Amino acid sequence: MSLDENQQPLLQEEEERAYDSDEKVLVIGIDSDAESGRTVLPPFSWKKLWLFTGPGFLMSIAFLDPGNLEGDLQAGAIAGYSLLWLLLWATAMGLLVQLLSARLGVATGRHLAELCREEYPTWARMILWIMAELALIGADIQEVIGSAIAIKILSNGVVPLWAGVTITACDCFIFLFLENYGVRKLEAVFAVLIGVMAVTFGWMFADAKPSASELFLGILIPKLSSRTIQQAVGVVGCIIMPHNVFLHSALVQSREIDHNNKVQVQEALRYYSIESTTALVISFVINLFVTTVFAKGFYGTELANSIGLVNAGQYLQDKYGGGFFPILYIWGIGLLAAGQSSTITGTYAGQFIMGGFLNMRLKKWLRALITRSCAIIPTIIVALIFDTSEDSLDVLNEWLNVLQSIQIPFALIPLLCLVSKERIMGTFKIGSILKVVSWLVAALVIVINGYLLLDFFFNEVTGVAFTTAVCTFTAAYAAFIIYLTSRGALHVLPGAAHLNR
Repeated sequence: MSLDENQQPLLQEEEERAYDSDEKVLVIGIDSDAESGRTVLPPFSWKKLWLFTGPGFLMSIAFLDPGNLEGDLQAGAIAGYSLLWLLLWATAMGLLVQLLSARLGVATGRHLAELCREEYPTWARMILWIMAELALIGADIQEVIGSAIAIKILSNGVVPLWAGVTITACDCFIFLFLENYGVRKLEAVFAVLIGVMAVTFGWMFADAKPSASELFLGILIPKLSSRTIQQAVGVVGCIIMPHNVFLHSALVQSREIDHNNKVQVQEALRYYSIESTTALVISFVINLFVTTVFAKGFYGTELANSIGLVNAGQYLQDKYGGGFFPILYIWGIGLLAAGQSSTITGTYAGQFIMGGFLNMRLKKWLRALITRSCAIIPTIIVALIFDTSEDSLDVLNEWLNVLQSIQIPFALIPLLCLVSKERIMGTFKIGSILKVVSWLVAALVIVINGYLLLDFFFNEVTGVAFTTAVCTFTAAYAAFIIYLTSRGALHVLPGAAHLNR
């Protein structure tokens, strides 16, 4: 039964929203053309681009987290320069997914978790919520461990891993403190952290002096061998993070626009596309710095197969020496910036995911504490167990990669189904060509991650009972993916077709 018109505003006021109206950055209205009723896009404005700049850079943090850095250094050490082309195309695929996520948020005024709550029956959305939370916890453990490793490096080993995890846990309070000063201040902090990564890893790149010719050949000429297939899978698998798909659709809500106004929506999509592309170009360059430093220093050596996040700093120190400022500490500073920025965005994503799926209107500090505890408590346990063993941490990282790989379809498929529906997107639904390209990219990513899962389980699974359990899980997993793909959305979202006007 449809709601009475007088009841609808009350319901919308009670529903969870990514940002309250007083938290949003005012963009429309900065010039006389903003509300003139024009039907064509106004001229490009650097001032407006600046006001829209921010969400894309927060989104790009997931492309620079410690998990990605570990994938970069292992790809460089084992495959040399040969996978740089794949890093480029994986970033391009990630950009496509994130632009679709932004498109969904801007066109509907709702983020992905909210729309999933509206579109799927209770049992399906609860599964989607649990999967999103598991993906976030897995990513957060890697990010927190990365920060703890950096703190251990910078303290010369005085601060153990578990203590570094505890210190990192406090970043949720830093996040809440910064959030009180407004969205733009928070975005500025992330811009500084990205700048720190660019400077530190660029410094390492300048010290290592990789071969320019091999670098450009690696970017331009696709190469793949059976020896480097695992690293190739890792490069692609690290780029698309399930929680980041949810996050970006919420971040774009931070700008105040009229979602009923097609011109304003088109203008917002134009500026978000520019700033997201710029952010991911910068992230690609930073990832390239890390990959080529380890390619130059360790490709073809006996150490190549033993390098991980834990010992990478010491290996760099042994290879390149101290210099004016020891490269060990340069690496530690960059790693700390990557870990801290990604853990804070993880807290941000956790708030949107929980609030969107469960429609929970909790105080920000309480919701941040709940979402942070979900990751910090298991991370402290992990740090206490694995602190003394680098090999154990590498095994843990493999399991966490598997955990996140499992979750990817549960973010990608709902996103693609929603942005393809006119009922949801109105005139901003994606066209046939973009739809085909997007589904091909999603299928490629899912297949690549499926390969990772099969390879992992074939190597790790032993015993009849364990094999049976894995097969049962795989069957249920595949059935749910088929359900999501075939059904897409089950419920009509009230008022979602407003953009057709």
